[in-house]
Amino acid sequence: MTESTTPETRLWTPEGFREDEWAHAENADALSGNGRFILPLQPFLDLDPEVRLSARERLGVLLQPGDQLEKIADLLDQLSLVALAFPAFNDGRSFSKGELLRSRYHFEGAVRATGQVLVDQLPHMLRLGFDEFEISNPVLLKRLEEGRTGGLGLYYQPAAVPEPKGPKYSWRRVRSS
Repeated sequence: MTESTTPETRLWTPEGFREDEWAHAENADALSGNGRFILPLQPFLDLDPEVRLSARERLGVLLQPGDQLEKIADLLDQLSLVALAFPAFNDGRSFSKGELLRSRYHFEGAVRATGQVLVDQLPHMLRLGFDEFEISNPVLLKRLEEGRTGGLGLYYQPAAVPEPKGPKYSWRRVRSS
């Protein structure tokens, strides 16, 4: 028997760790079964519009950093979840997509980070509107198990997630909660 070299991946939300109701699927054949599925962009776009509408509550899409967010902008009402991939720590394009989903497109479904979700990125992802995280980084898993999300106590830039104490001037230094 060989041991798996794949690190453990757990789903974390700001409410804590939980069971993942979603499964990643390669194509639309998965929709014939029960469950909730995250499809890559092209298989999602290839779905019949009626199928997309009828499967809304169990349908998510995975966008890679090079995928154009605009391709799903008019279809967001047919999605419960948008997963954004972080295949490498030095590729921040999915940060921008997460922020745009909330601020420009007013997407109210779940925004999930997958891939290389690291310790120093999590607080920024939370401020941008990400609310689900597939965590495999052992250091981050340990910190989250201890209830530590990290981050800085002060920030300058506005965020997609509103300040809990009401609107603030974006140009002022504001203490985070």
